[in-house]
Amino acid sequence: MKITHPVTRAAFGVAALLAIAVLANWLVTLTPIGNRGADFTEKQIHTLSDGTRSILGELDTRVVIRYYASRSTDYMPEQIKLHMRRVDDLLKEYSSLSKGKLRIENLDPQPDTDAEDSANLDGINGQRMDDQNLYFGLAISCLDKTRIIPFLNPQDETMLEYQLSKAIAEVTIPVKPKVGIMSALDLKGSPAMMQGQRPTPPWVFYQQLKQSFDVVDVPMDSPTLDPKELKVLLLFHPASITPAAEFAIDQYLLGGGTVVACLDAFSKAAEAVGGGNPMMGMPGVPTTSTLPTLLGAWGVSFESVKALADPSLATPVSQEYSSPCVLTLPKSQMPESDNVITKDIESTTFFIPGAFIRTGAGGVTSNTLIKSTTGAGFVDAMRASRFDPTLSTSFRSSGTAYDLVTHLSGMFKTAFPDGKPKAASEEAAPAGDDKNKDKKDEPKSAALKESTSQGNVFLIADVDAFYDAIAYNVQNIGGMQMATPRGGNASLLFNMLDQAVGSKHLIGSRSRSAIRRPFTVVQKMEADFNQQVGSKIEEFQAKQKTAQQKLNDLQSQKARGSELYLSPEQEAEIGKLRKEQVEYAKLIREQEKDLRRQKDKLAGKITLLNVALMPALVILFGLILFIQRRRATRAR
Repeated sequence: MKITHPVTRAAFGVAALLAIAVLANWLVTLTPIGNRGADFTEKQIHTLSDGTRSILGELDTRVVIRYYASRSTDYMPEQIKLHMRRVDDLLKEYSSLSKGKLRIENLDPQPDTDAEDSANLDGINGQRMDDQNLYFGLAISCLDKTRIIPFLNPQDETMLEYQLSKAIAEVTIPVKPKVGIMSALDLKGSPAMMQGQRPTPPWVFYQQLKQSFDVVDVPMDSPTLDPKELKVLLLFHPASITPAAEFAIDQYLLGGGTVVACLDAFSKAAEAVGGGNPMMGMPGVPTTSTLPTLLGAWGVSFESVKALADPSLATPVSQEYSSPCVLTLPKSQMPESDNVITKDIESTTFFIPGAFIRTGAGGVTSNTLIKSTTGAGFVDAMRASRFDPTLSTSFRSSGTAYDLVTHLSGMFKTAFPDGKPKAASEEAAPAGDDKNKDKKDEPKSAALKESTSQGNVFLIADVDAFYDAIAYNVQNIGGMQMATPRGGNASLLFNMLDQAVGSKHLIGSRSRSAIRRPFTVVQKMEADFNQQVGSKIEEFQAKQKTAQQKLNDLQSQKARGSELYLSPEQEAEIGKLRKEQVEYAKLIREQEKDLRRQKDKLAGKITLLNVALMPALVILFGLILFIQRRRATRAR
């Protein structure tokens, strides 16, 4: 039967159009195009960082993410359900950008299932919530390496992209990354020199480094540094470094290496364990260290002769004395709140540090990670090391905030424009020396003049911050050494190394902005309300407390047998108090009602904008289009 009625044809047409729209939308979501969109949010919170995109774009081996989420349970908190949707969207975008190299396996670990066994094998044991074992974590695998995020805490939302990208970068590295350490200190310990003498144990942070990385000890004299082998070079108190060693570091950095340098104005660790025997004329390790040639080329100077003092950050070193040169640096002294290196560090302690001053001559970007207050200044390092109490009275502030931890990044230029410096033996050799002549005849390899790729240098103005006695609580239990971190010192160093060795694209990464947005307008309304009413409430409570005390006194008199009589003045005062109580209660209720009215009015406006604005714009657009067509029709 033919459908000839116009209304029927229109109904079938609308139904067919809706079916086409739904099916087309569903098909598009199955393609990579369906997971793309335009991000108009503040700080681009729905857009992956360039570092993440680069890591995914360089994948050459398949990576599998096993996504464990208890979706079929009714006990999952609503906050985690909302976060689960965000994780779903994030993983879809990761998969889309990986060009097929990243596979997401969605698993719902129910009791006594293969998914639960898989979660246990990956080391994800779930979280107890309402007497239920609920799963919400990730296992990232490539070949035989696996990294896990055991629980995707909604409170750590801003760090999720970094943690996930870091895990992907780590599992795709086939072997342990090599970290080179150049130091004038004996970090790896030494055996006992004489029978009955105890051996010198390795530094705690050195032992922890060997657990995570392939540590290579680099000699201080004429080192060979290959950026293709060493992911990071850690310069740890390079006291009395030679120009030849600085040149090797310079070429390593220009070739694509990453440098982490811990320098010091006065190292108590070097003084304590630096070796040497002054009585026998054997000097120990110098207590000060710097990079005299490199720092100038990097646009930084380091105060290595005087120690930095900051009385507002002074730390107690005894019951009677707080040293202005032992600085406890809280979160407020870490200006980059979104930097993953310092984000989760609450405080650090620097022990008689130096300070970095930016000169701007290096042509690279400098980011301050930790700094002093503007009340800082410099004092004699030797007096600071002896905890001279007169420093507190003789100290004078310079009015400048100094950098204690700095990150330099960019295209570096060489600190040795004339090439490799001559060794002291070559300069001292006679002009007619045949050996010296042979060396001159040897062909010289071309030295790099500028970076071949983006370079990174992390500078720390203290060495003692990572010394066992300051960075850890070390105990010997049953013959075994147990060390627990003290403060955020160890985390600071390992966060730098973790970021540098994982992938060059992670260096300088920031945490994402949170998707959750507080209702700041409502919060301000509530704060204004509390400010207006709070003083009146306190006044009422004080009067109420005074009157209650008077009544208690009268009651105690009655308990001792005396008659309880209230004078007209007391009765009037109590009546006045009760009247004020009613008035204040009424005032508070009225202001609370007014606050609710303002909130409801604001909510109504937001609802109106959300519900009515878009349809109104569509209708307006349709009217404009209709008028234009009518005009065009009339013109014909």
